Amino acid sequence: MRGTFSNLANMFRVPDLRNKVLFTVFIIAVYAFGANIPCPGIQWSQVQSLEAASSHAGVVGFLALFSGGALTKMAVFGLGIMPYITASIIIQLMVVVIPKFEQWRDEGAVGQKKLTQVTRYLTIALAVMQSTGLAYVFHNGGGGLLGNGSGLNVDLIPDFTIPRVLLLVLTMTAGTVVVMWLAELITQRGVGQGMSVLIFANVVATMPAGGAAIEAEAGWFKFAVVMALSLFLLVAIVFVEQGQRRIPVTFAKRVVGRRMYGGQSTYIPMKVNTGGVVPIIFASSVLYFPILISNVLPSHGFWKSVQDWISTNLAQPNNLVYIVLYGVMILLFAYFYAAVTFDPAQQADIIRKQGGYIPGIRPGPHTERHLQQILSRITLPGALWLAAVALIPSIMLAVWNIQNYPFAGTSLLIAVGVALETMKQVDSQLMLRNYEGFLS
Repeated sequence: MRGTFSNLANMFRVPDLRNKVLFTVFIIAVYAFGANIPCPGIQWSQVQSLEAASSHAGVVGFLALFSGGALTKMAVFGLGIMPYITASIIIQLMVVVIPKFEQWRDEGAVGQKKLTQVTRYLTIALAVMQSTGLAYVFHNGGGGLLGNGSGLNVDLIPDFTIPRVLLLVLTMTAGTVVVMWLAELITQRGVGQGMSVLIFANVVATMPAGGAAIEAEAGWFKFAVVMALSLFLLVAIVFVEQGQRRIPVTFAKRVVGRRMYGGQSTYIPMKVNTGGVVPIIFASSVLYFPILISNVLPSHGFWKSVQDWISTNLAQPNNLVYIVLYGVMILLFAYFYAAVTFDPAQQADIIRKQGGYIPGIRPGPHTERHLQQILSRITLPGALWLAAVALIPSIMLAVWNIQNYPFAGTSLLIAVGVALETMKQVDSQLMLRNYEGFLS
């Protein structure tokens, strides 16, 4: 315990690191303030009914998880970081398909700046669409967003006129732009990756209320079992997140001018869970899209059947169909993100150009195939582990028929994963200044 407090004190001994930490805390406070300011034209008494109904899961409960409850308050920051996440997913998918985007990705910092700009424009477009759809849905009492086809039979926007809807859409879109700006400020001037830090703050903010909801619905015994399972998963998550496969690389000696370079051995670290919490976030974002679209479909005939099926199966996180699809999506996105973040062909080319080789493996195509084989093998257990941790609490709550707080596993993964990544960044800066870090 004394060592932990000593390491915490080290973080505040470095002036620039202390300023970054305080700046990050300030941005989170600004976000929390905006997440509690309701949009104009909202019936506040009906919003409280929406908050109560969203505690019983549904897509509103999921969106509230990532917005820190701002959506159920119909706040200025109600959409939170979700449009930005969705835009990032689409751009990363398009990089594989569109040659121009792939060219930008390979251009380094200049190309990344162009991709970031495209992501921002797409975020604004998605925010306009989502806020318009939510205005329509909440005017009709929540629709299928609450799951099981249930609505509130109330009107959150009583004065549903074109100017009022435009004002609401403009407010929530502007709020999304501000949230995107705050996330980028944290990345540039704070500690950690801005988008992940804001999601972390939102998820952690909902945890106490989620635990209280489980205790109120299921009693102390089941609450204690869930907490014990959560503690076990927390330790296991930390253990797996630190796990890595180290691929040895040896560099041959070479003479440049009068100096000799190389002749040393190092390794390429490949994490067991390459994607971290990103596949969880990606899978969650993709699964809520059909529910949003279903609310604008015609409510008669064949489309009515489609709406009912989506509302019954995809809008309930405790539903078996949702759990199976969620697990499959996590596996797919884990492989996809691993392929995006680690390119065996590029890595093999870098090793070859630097005069290195993997012992026992010839440089070039043989090294590429070797790296690809290791990546495939190491991604499978990491993806299965990620899906298991995300789904085990959901399955347990479904068996016990606990409707409140169905995102326990997802919340735990995001909170622990982002915390570890942020601590690693802090540690690296402390080590540069000869201070002992948290993870040392």
